[in-house]
Amino acid sequence: MDRNTPCRDRLLTSARPLPDFDVVSASGPWLRLADGRRMLDGSSGLICVNVGQGSSAVFSRIERQFARTSFSGAAVVQPHIQLELMDRLCRAVGRPEDSVALVTCGTLGVEVAIGLARNIVRARGGKRRADILTSTLSYHGMSAYTLALAGNGARRPHPDDAFGLAPAFPAPYSPTHGHAHGSCAASCADEVAKAIDGRGAENVAAVLLEPVNGTTGGAFTPPDGYLRRVAEICRERDVLVIHDEVLTGLWRTGTPLASDHWDGAEPDLCILSKGLGAGYTAVGAVLVAPELAPLLRHEAAGPLPALGTMATHPLQAAACLGVLDELEAMDFDAFRARGEQLGAGLRSLVGRPGIRDVRGLGHLYAVELDPGLLWPLMEHAERNGVFFYPFTGAGEPRSEGLVVAPPLTSTADDISHLTTALSDAVTTLTRLG
Repeated sequence: MDRNTPCRDRLLTSARPLPDFDVVSASGPWLRLADGRRMLDGSSGLICVNVGQGSSAVFSRIERQFARTSFSGAAVVQPHIQLELMDRLCRAVGRPEDSVALVTCGTLGVEVAIGLARNIVRARGGKRRADILTSTLSYHGMSAYTLALAGNGARRPHPDDAFGLAPAFPAPYSPTHGHAHGSCAASCADEVAKAIDGRGAENVAAVLLEPVNGTTGGAFTPPDGYLRRVAEICRERDVLVIHDEVLTGLWRTGTPLASDHWDGAEPDLCILSKGLGAGYTAVGAVLVAPELAPLLRHEAAGPLPALGTMATHPLQAAACLGVLDELEAMDFDAFRARGEQLGAGLRSLVGRPGIRDVRGLGHLYAVELDPGLLWPLMEHAERNGVFFYPFTGAGEPRSEGLVVAPPLTSTADDISHLTTALSDAVTTLTRLG
């Protein structure tokens, strides 16, 4: 190695057992590598590059704002562009009257949502404590607190670092919630009621869940009626519902919010991040229902959670507006058709050797594999010109597989390349095995 080349090991970041890509340029869902190959981004980076790379709409928005001001504190300078983003975002996801807290990432969005929920229930009165209940298959961010609170077994902190926290109820999916009578159903929400009542409803501020599971188990969808029943249980007990849509929000599952797939599933607070920044900026947004937001100004609520120096950053807001420009310019009939094409292509793998399950919806799928096949299959897929994001963590022993989540702006030809490359990789792997 050249003595002037920085050592990769000094960069304290995650790695994988496959070589890094040497990327020289990127456009849309495609990466161009230093060796001349093109690689399709089959997982939207870390499931965030929702509108592809190199967007002229995003660049134009950032350029215009940069010429005006590159930093301004919203408490000091009138937040014109931040208000524009708030209004556009709320209308885009069908919650036009919500209040919004803008922060710098999904993890902080979760922590701020928890803080806001606790403020709301204190303003209402009657809560002695402010517990937050989560499920056994949940993932809510990378801070010590959110890792301890949630159910991603592979990433749980050391017991000494977990603050005595743990998930409170089983997720309504078979890897963590077995039944003598068969698969999970809406009645699995009774476990949420049991968890609240076991703590005492007077001690519980909110239930925090992913309406569609992200990467812990891999694109599990809840039984019909489950999210509605959770909302009913919580309302009956004066407990708030928070939806973590960091990964699923902004059309990843085919609808503006994942909860839109089920009637009566609307949460009190909703957290967005990945789809809003789309890889162009770090951002988190917490949406608060209009009937609750006024309580945050009540004296009994206490001060708002601290949002951080870079919260409501004007360049961040500009980038997000560019992302919304791209998303709202999509032909939604064609977009839904591409989601159906993706699902059909992946479901055709079911029954082939090594494939345990294919599940998901929209542009978010998981391909669950037999143990030991994950990295070999990823290697073969990359040789065929497409890469994916791995998942591990559901059940015991933990399942493993690929998250398939291409950019929402991928073409029908891009989707065809992805499914063909993956199918050929499965064929190659089983032939060699």
